[in-house]
Amino acid sequence: MRAVVFSGTTEGRVFSKQLAALGAEVLVSVATPLGAEEQGERSGITVHCGRLTPEEMTALLQGADLCVDATHPYATVVTANIRQACAAVGVPYRRIQRRRGRYEDQVGCIAVHSVGEAVEVLNHTTGPIFLTTGSKDLDSFAQIPDYAQRIYARILPVRPSLDRALDLGYLPAHVICMQGPFTTELNAAMFRQTGAHYVVTKNSGHTGGFQEKLEAARQTGA
Repeated sequence: MRAVVFSGTTEGRVFSKQLAALGAEVLVSVATPLGAEEQGERSGITVHCGRLTPEEMTALLQGADLCVDATHPYATVVTANIRQACAAVGVPYRRIQRRRGRYEDQVGCIAVHSVGEAVEVLNHTTGPIFLTTGSKDLDSFAQIPDYAQRIYARILPVRPSLDRALDLGYLPAHVICMQGPFTTELNAAMFRQTGAHYVVTKNSGHTGGFQEKLEAARQTGA
């Protein structure tokens, strides 16, 4: 059996290793060198590193018996492209769905449906903002008045993410390059150090450290 796993997540790494242990030939596709490093080397697994166009995904799926989408739950464009490629080649598609975290009982938690809505809410606030949503949407948050002074951005420790933040005008002293997930204690220490009034996070579930961020915000009054 030959399987293609689109990964870059904890679930994808665990699943691909378990599948290879059962004797399958597994090709794991990750977007970044960091993802490839985390995946590591293992018998029965080949790693492809680099972002793929829909056409390249179709080529990668040729001859596969199964495709498993284990990408990040908010990588909606990537998931749509994978589905399209599977349909074009006729390869069965399966999605590993991460369990979402609970926030309904969190006092002071504001739930929004998009980055645009988050920006609109923050436009009517004052005080430091701690972003934990990565580098992809930094341009949207840069629309907030005085964003360079107000926002602390925690992003992956890779050159493209840092370059993007600095090119958009985020202050070097306000950019934190670290890889999570983080413990409640470390989150709380960062929120206190930056004096965060607001913490912005995606509901990335248990494996994405969502509950730890909520608890740290509760402890620090953010």
